[in-house]
Amino acid sequence: MAKLGKRTKASREAFAGKEKLSVEDAVSLVKANATAKFDESIEIAVQLGVDPRHADQMVRGVVGLPNGTGKTVRVAVFARGPKAEEAQAAGADIVGAEDLMETIQGGTIDFDRCIATPDMMPIVGRLGKVLGPRNLMPNPKVGTVTMDVADAVKNAKGGEVQFKAEKAGVVHAGVGKASFDDAKLVENIRAFMGAVAKAKPSGAKGAYMKKISISSTMGPGVTLDIDSAVAE
Repeated sequence: MAKLGKRTKASREAFAGKEKLSVEDAVSLVKANATAKFDESIEIAVQLGVDPRHADQMVRGVVGLPNGTGKTVRVAVFARGPKAEEAQAAGADIVGAEDLMETIQGGTIDFDRCIATPDMMPIVGRLGKVLGPRNLMPNPKVGTVTMDVADAVKNAKGGEVQFKAEKAGVVHAGVGKASFDDAKLVENIRAFMGAVAKAKPSGAKGAYMKKISISSTMGPGVTLDIDSAVAE
């Protein structure tokens, strides 16, 4: 059996016996144990009582975190003419049409968010098998298929987070960095949970939220009290 390092052992001891904490207590605990040599991300995972294989139980949405994510988001935009110029002026990292499609088909995906104007979707549609599994496919439901590309780029750069239930009914996202003030992380977590609550599908039966946990990139996770997490 591998010997645990001092940091790992200390973290496990700190988390032992602690569960269903208030958001404030959970954030304090996770931050105190985020001791890696880099600024760890704070991540949230929500186990939902849904089966995403059924269309009426799919959960997806988008939320603007009030304090941002702390991450640099690279944005690609499919657009032509004036809309391409708007996207570049708004700070898009990559802008193109057929040339961008060929780059992606060639295996280069150097971006975290993909936005497209509606007229570009016949081109983008050819990339479904590449972008879909990476949750990068533009979708009007989350505002990434739009004529207002400038606003979409600014939102993506400013801390907007997309979420989508995986096959097991789990939704996860980054909600900030360990360097954030506790209050800012708490605010981000409640904003994210509020969006997930509002995204409850019509086909959801029984308990919608089953379990919520947060962790840092290198640290263990701790469960949250659901009522505390979804409080206004």
